[in-house]
Amino acid sequence: MTGVGIYGSSGRMGRAIADALTEAGATLAGGADAQDDPAPLARIADVLVDFSAAGALDAHLDAAVAAGTPIVIGTTGLSTAQHDAIDAAAASIAVLQTGNTSLGVTLLAILVRDAAARLGPDWDIEIVEMHHRHKVDAPSGTALLLGEAAAAGRGSMLSELRVDDRVGLTGARSEGTIGLASLRGGSVVGDHSVILATEGERVELSHFAQDRSIFARGAVRAAIWLARQPAGRYRMGDVLGL
Repeated sequence: MTGVGIYGSSGRMGRAIADALTEAGATLAGGADAQDDPAPLARIADVLVDFSAAGALDAHLDAAVAAGTPIVIGTTGLSTAQHDAIDAAAASIAVLQTGNTSLGVTLLAILVRDAAARLGPDWDIEIVEMHHRHKVDAPSGTALLLGEAAAAGRGSMLSELRVDDRVGLTGARSEGTIGLASLRGGSVVGDHSVILATEGERVELSHFAQDRSIFARGAVRAAIWLARQPAGRYRMGDVLGL
């Protein structure tokens, strides 16, 4: 069976992933947290899963590359420099980085991309996400993933079309932009809606996470799949053959 090592093992996602391993036919190779040396775990695991903190990613990537161990990265709030580091690591090992490991969100991103591609620029796109009060990064990694899917459908990059939470007198909405809005409160696991609106009609594509275990099951499935892949950078859509 595939031995999965978990970075961020004492966190909520780390514990949920450990619980999901047996059902998926995998085993726990071990866990490590921020105060631990990441190298020993990388050497004994068949594949690593990282749901820790953005500040720990560089050390985890270095350990994975040194050991030649594939790694699934679900940590959000990453910087441009960290994405560049992931690209560099993918030249040596298999890396799957995603803002959301839910299989439902993976399918939603494909639907958003296709909708954006088929509907014209007169269809405005707005993305609204809500999470629990303890989430520290905004917009969520999933909202950015959906924004990137919408931008790709329009043959562009999210960085070129993105407009964050609007405040004050913002003026008329610019055609072709993608709006992002974040809500925080209570114990919401994760709600995401992509709204496509034009004159006289509106389409809404949504996903509502009701239990954190959906992310754990998706992460384990991704890890088992990634353990068999050659070096390269992968997405959750690759796991589903999309």
